[in-house]
Amino acid sequence: MGGAPSQWRPLPKSNENLNFVNSYQPQNKEARSLRILLHGPVGAGKSSFISSVDSVLQDRISVRALSDTIGGKSFTQTYKTFHFHKDANHFYPFVMTDIMGLEKNASNGVCLEDLKLALKGHVKEGYKFIPGQQISEGDPSYNSSPTLNDRVHVLVSVFPAGSASLISDEVVKKMREVRLAASEMGIPQLVILTKVDEACPEVKKYLKNIYKSKYLKEQNYESELTTTEDVDAPILCALRQMITFGEDFLNDLNS
Repeated sequence: MGGAPSQWRPLPKSNENLNFVNSYQPQNKEARSLRILLHGPVGAGKSSFISSVDSVLQDRISVRALSDTIGGKSFTQTYKTFHFHKDANHFYPFVMTDIMGLEKNASNGVCLEDLKLALKGHVKEGYKFIPGQQISEGDPSYNSSPTLNDRVHVLVSVFPAGSASLISDEVVKKMREVRLAASEMGIPQLVILTKVDEACPEVKKYLKNIYKSKYLKEQNYESELTTTEDVDAPILCALRQMITFGEDFLNDLNS
């Protein structure tokens, strides 16, 4: 018999997660800000997710991280870190770093070695990526003595929900290599799915169906898009998880 699908996960509580985010402070005094690095294929929605987080925190639409995919190429060209205003005089104690997207050809997209060096804090803010070419130690944008603040504390793999299965084997292989490198450094990792409204018609029609979609359950959904309560909730849930994982990592360094 037909009927409405059951909810496979309760809708996260926005107020509870927002209170957690607002009260967060790193316990490791060597870290001014928890650094979250987003990586994934070109057009996955890394920049859009950063703007969505800012929209939720500011309670208004934000386009801090510009996004576009021109001819299948990455719109993000530089190593750029985003700080989020808590009020007029303070920032939240976490940042998100955006990078060039991964492509299947070795001569296109962000260089894998650059990504691994970024995890260790060797890439300075504003470095312009050269597709297929690794940053050298003599480059002005190479940080030879990274501090804890320069290092990555959480790695987030971003996949577009509607086309995750279409991502090339080469890109998946590159992402796995980055994740293995992060694992060797003890860096915690999460996966988020973006563009969920494009993946499931029922979710596009009514976002509260996000945890009723069998397709999205199979895709292990977390996050994205505009500003309403239905949209804010999963974004805040994902953000809280990133902060929690990163805080555990920083605390382990202290022990």
